[in-house]
Amino acid sequence: MSWLYRNIARPFLFAQDSETVHNQTLGLLAQASHVTGARKLAQALFETAPLPVEAMGLRFPNPVGLAAGMDKQAVAVPMWEALGFGFSELGGVTGHAQPGNPQPRMFRHVPDGALVNRMGFNNGGAAALAERLAAWRTQGLWPSHPVGINLGKSKITPLDQAAAEYAQSFRTLWHLADFFVVNVSSPNTPNLRQLQDKTALDDILAAMQTVNAELSRGGPAKPVLVKVAPDLTFDALDEIVSLVGPRQLAGLVATNTTLARPEQQDHLAQRTYRQTGGLSGRPLAARSTEVVRHLYRQTRGTVPIIGVGGIFTAADAWEKVTAGASLVQVYSGLVYEGPGLVRELVEGLTERLGGGCWSDAVGSAAR
Repeated sequence: MSWLYRNIARPFLFAQDSETVHNQTLGLLAQASHVTGARKLAQALFETAPLPVEAMGLRFPNPVGLAAGMDKQAVAVPMWEALGFGFSELGGVTGHAQPGNPQPRMFRHVPDGALVNRMGFNNGGAAALAERLAAWRTQGLWPSHPVGINLGKSKITPLDQAAAEYAQSFRTLWHLADFFVVNVSSPNTPNLRQLQDKTALDDILAAMQTVNAELSRGGPAKPVLVKVAPDLTFDALDEIVSLVGPRQLAGLVATNTTLARPEQQDHLAQRTYRQTGGLSGRPLAARSTEVVRHLYRQTRGTVPIIGVGGIFTAADAWEKVTAGASLVQVYSGLVYEGPGLVRELVEGLTERLGGGCWSDAVGSAAR
């Protein structure tokens, strides 16, 4: 299936503007989400064998998830399960609706398997997302796998009001998702990464956990994770790790896109890499794995880590797992390898596990 995508579908799709293809594909998936036959066909073609993982108090049918940014508006929620994903992360969503940065704002460098984007959290806002998620539930089309929501800051919100916005978005969406990811690491919203500072991030997490305690009413709280940038130093990452206990973080997501660029660039590559924005795909793989490994060691394997960045093959996914990731996510790999990637990753991980225990594999190369 991936061969057909790479050699037949992808050349046609990649002849078009990146964001245009993205929107058209999501539009088709959104329509298919409402058609029983289309969902069943996708399931027949891409269904994955079970490889269950338990983390953050949740049960994942397999450890391969959809990364944030692919379905910001939650228009294709039922299809991600039909395509074999073990979980999906929707958004990023901000408190206010916003158009994002001017177009063009997404670029490919195919030889490197790279994407550069400066989307800027284009989305309809938390209230609109809540309405759409509620509609999926009402229609009986909610997936059985865990669904997360990625929370960002609106461009118009001053940094000193960020905690209040994150908390309000969390309140608006609390009852509609299984876990939440605090995104303070996107490079495409001015000054957002300043919120990775320990004091600023602590304020955000304190505000959110106050909402969590209020809405859970003594019952299970929603797992809250933080997504980190690959460009942080190890010392800065350790500052974030120091908040895990005090703010009851359920996990960490490593990593977001990077502002760094490959050192060796030919003329064609420079046309893409000169673009402002975050780089994802294969050039990010090594650094994201390095961050996963560091976080695993610093937390002594006690905090679930979602590894994301440059996963194109089962070997890539296994590298993240053995570095310390309990779960993995794909975005650029899905763009380059097509919808058959999820099943290939799950099959490859199952083969490498060889009947062993998943928890024994996690971090086995980092101990």
